[in-house]
Amino acid sequence: MEQAGAWYHVTARGNEQRPIFRDDRDRKHFLELIPLGLERFRARLHAYVLMDNHYHWLLQTTEANLSRTMQWFQTSYSVWFNRRHQRVGHLFQGRFKAVIVEPETWALGLSRYVHLNPVRVKRLRLDKAAQRAQRHGAGSAPDAKLVQARIRQLREYRWSSYRAYVGREKAPPWLECQPVLALGGGKPKERQARYGAYVEQAVCEGVVEQPWDEVVGRLVLGSQEFVEQLLERPRTEASRELQEVVAKRPSFAKVVEVIERLKGQPWEAFADRHGDWGRDLALYFGRELCGLSLAELGTRTDGGSPMAVSVALRRLTVRLARDKALVATLKRARIALTHGLNS
Repeated sequence: MEQAGAWYHVTARGNEQRPIFRDDRDRKHFLELIPLGLERFRARLHAYVLMDNHYHWLLQTTEANLSRTMQWFQTSYSVWFNRRHQRVGHLFQGRFKAVIVEPETWALGLSRYVHLNPVRVKRLRLDKAAQRAQRHGAGSAPDAKLVQARIRQLREYRWSSYRAYVGREKAPPWLECQPVLALGGGKPKERQARYGAYVEQAVCEGVVEQPWDEVVGRLVLGSQEFVEQLLERPRTEASRELQEVVAKRPSFAKVVEVIERLKGQPWEAFADRHGDWGRDLALYFGRELCGLSLAELGTRTDGGSPMAVSVALRRLTVRLARDKALVATLKRARIALTHGLNS
């Protein structure tokens, strides 16, 4: 879904999972291409990370030209890489992948996801297997030595925009940090420190959020209102697919109905009860399955702020890591909410 002025999470991997960067010279050349492409296609880069066999960008296009922009970048780099390493054939695994992002609700969290890539490794117990164990209550809290190793890796990693975001190095002219930093709130002088604390909190807790469970139709990451706005635009094959996915979402009223049944209580009995698992579980499914933004969830529950809803969701994540009975309840609720939706 190519839109003028849109934000995208863009990623591409090496063919057959092979490295696209063999050494620092490869990485430097890739970064050298960025200002050339941004100027040529009038795009803006808000965050990035380069890993051995893939990269992530948080990119904004001022024109509806994402495909042409990415084709130029990947073709330019592939030709140079093949010539330098005396190889032939495809460097990247097919076409790049892109998800259109609502910046107001997701740019901040998505930038954190991008910047945490260097620490999501087995050595630091933040790889996919460790994260799955943590979410199912089988993981253990990291000790101080492990936390220090994670933070050191994050702060010292040279091939991402994180160091520029937190003031450890000067941002290159082509990297735009301020729009995302502003989303974190606070006075301009405080924003870098606030952002660093926000990212490193996840490292310390060992809970690295995965935004991809909330992507609608493999195309959009945003609130229900944002998705509906996209659906109102001229119909394309992508928007038709999105329409079908949105039609399958449960309503928040359905979520409340299922939670009431599991608790054996009416919504009014626990909706305003701080820390109640039923209320927090309703917020969780409202976010994950209904596609509601934090602000929309606050309005539909007790009028809480987006930050209050975020705190409730974080509290639930921590509780799920140690409460197997609640994990089982969550699974029963998910089955009840999704049964028949994908048939």
